[in-house]
Formats: sequence, structure tokens, C-alpha cells
Amino acid sequence: MTPFTFATTPSIVFGAGAAQRIGTLGAERLGPRVLVVTDAGLVRAGLVAPALAALEAAGIAVATFADVVADPPESVVAAAIAAARAHGATGIVGLGGGSSLDVAKLVALIAGSGERLADAYGVGNARGPRLPLMLAPTTAGTGSEVTPISIVTTGAHTKMGVVSPVLLPDVALLDPDLTLGLPAPVTAATGVDAMVHAIEAYTSASANANPVSKALAREALRLLGGAIETACRNGADREARGAMLLGSMLAGQAFANSPVAAVHALAYPLGGHFGIPHGLSNALVLTHVMRFNLPAAAGAYAELGPCAFPDCPPDADAFIARLDALSAAIGLAPRLRDVGVPEDALDLLADDAMGQTRLLVNNPREVTRADAWGIYRAAW
Repeated sequence: MTPFTFATTPSIVFGAGAAQRIGTLGAERLGPRVLVVTDAGLVRAGLVAPALAALEAAGIAVATFADVVADPPESVVAAAIAAARAHGATGIVGLGGGSSLDVAKLVALIAGSGERLADAYGVGNARGPRLPLMLAPTTAGTGSEVTPISIVTTGAHTKMGVVSPVLLPDVALLDPDLTLGLPAPVTAATGVDAMVHAIEAYTSASANANPVSKALAREALRLLGGAIETACRNGADREARGAMLLGSMLAGQAFANSPVAAVHALAYPLGGHFGIPHGLSNALVLTHVMRFNLPAAAGAYAELGPCAFPDCPPDADAFIARLDALSAAIGLAPRLRDVGVPEDALDLLADDAMGQTRLLVNNPREVTRADAWGIYRAAW
């Protein structure tokens, strides 16, 4: 057995109604002045007000930054940092989807350490210390509450990541009730995103691929595969919502330590150039990347099939077929052309995907530029 390291969020609080404990947890962990980082949609949906009231009832002075947008640009991160400094924040709460949680991580880092965001990009460059941090997801997809990663849009079509264990929060607060109002299309896309995290973690060629991540990935797929159709069909099903949220977190723990690969590398340019949501971008290329990987990963895929779908035989092709059927059943677009990607963009996408070296190095099979183009063509 090869050496490995495994790091995750030190405190995880899970359960229906867990968000009611945000005030108590905040008073214990975050200090007297807290900035809540979220988005305007959650404010309108009424999910933010109870958290603010609970924090205030615990004697905490609270301010809100609600300007997070999907695929947040550097300007949003800078504005949130400025809000934290203006409030004199002693702690940060991230409440929302992956974008809000990613911004909250960077606010805690930069407001706490004073380092420049530009210097933190890359792997292991963020030094800290950061402010105390609690993350409460409202989607079941990114697993950001247990990952040391934050992704920022740095240009018109480019993204960069900050990757450092400093970004792991002090507390992950997982309340399925916060996800009850999630629309079916978002539930579907984010749910498949979480499944991709588990699949890629299980097959990662990273030197830190490890048995802990593999075990978590299998359990994540069991939970996600068994709940995603129910959660999409009946968004008020607390059991399904809880399974999705827990499965997403376990998949996040898995890929945080055994990193993702070509599916994500090919998904990022789709978001950058065409604004396709990250989860849907992953779903569009997932099975095409898996077919490309079969010469190197067929055995691992065969092991995963029955984890996600108990009636699936231990066969890689059968697993891939079931994933395609799942995407169709939950209403995800099947092809790139269906989401507005023109055929003449495939060269651009392939060029950009090859720049994702941080991810491609983890793929079980080497990906050339011609390979990337071929995968996009198959997905088109």
C-alpha cells in the first residue's frame, strides 16, 4: 500500500433542521462579528433571514454580502473581501451553492491573512491564516464544504483555482431542509456533478489516490444513485434530499484527496465559453470520457456500477449505459449541440481543455489534444 495523506473538514454537522444550530455554532467558532456570504436568489427565497436571525440571537453582529454570482469573477471576490474588512469580521459563514462557498473560503483567507489573491492561485500557495469559517451548502453537488479548493473566473473565458488545506472550513453544516426548494433541473445537474466527483476520485491516477477516498466514493455513489431520480421527481422528499446532500459531501471528501481528472478538464471550457452550468457541463462529457478511459479503467468502472445502481452488472459498458439512461431520465440535455455549442467551437474547446494540466494529469489514460477533440466531437 502506497503512502497517502487525507485531510477534511474537522467538524461536520448533518441532519434535518441542523441550520437552526447556526447561531450556537457561530458563537462557539466565529467570534463576535460575522459576515454571511450568499447570493440574492437565496435572500429572495427566504433561506438567509433565519440564519441571520439565529446568529443575531446568539449575540453576534452580522453583515451580509449577497452579490455572489455563478462562476464568480475576481471582482465579486474583491467586493466580498472589502465587505468583510468594512464589517471588521471575526468569522465568515458561506451559505449557498458552490459559488457562494468558494467565495466565502477566499474571503476568510484574504481577510485573515492579508495575502493577495493573485499570489494564492495554484496548489499550495495560499498560506493563511484565515478567519474562522463555517460553510452551509444549499445544493447537493460541489462538496465545497469539505474541499480545499476554490475556483475563480479570471478572464472572459478562463478560470483559476486556489488549492490549499488552509481553505478547509472549521465546520460544515449540512441541513437537507436547505435544499428542499431546489428546482429539478438544478437538482439533476448538481447531482450528476457529485457522481462525477465520486467516479473520478475512484479512478484518479493521482499519486495520492487512496483507499479512504475509494471507500467514500463507493458510498457516495450508493447514496446518490439511489436518490437522484426521487429528488428530481419530488423535491420535498427529505430522505432523498438528505441522501443527496450526504452523498455529495462524501464525494467531495473523496476527490479533495484523490483529485478529479479529464471530465472536469473538458467541462471547464464549456462553462467558460458558453456559460453552461458546471454540473451540466460535467454530465455532457462524462460518459464520453469514460468510454475513452475504458482501456485503462474498465475494471474500476465495473466495480462502481453496482454501487450506483444495485441491479447493474459488474460491467463497465453497462455502467456507462446506465449513466446515459439516468441523464435522460432526469431531463439533462444529451448533447453539446442541444445547449448551443456550435460544431466549429470544438477546436477552441480542445485547445482550452489541454490547458487544464492540473486535472489531466490525474486521468487514468493520457489525453492528447486530438483525444480531447474526439471526445468533444462524440459529445456534440
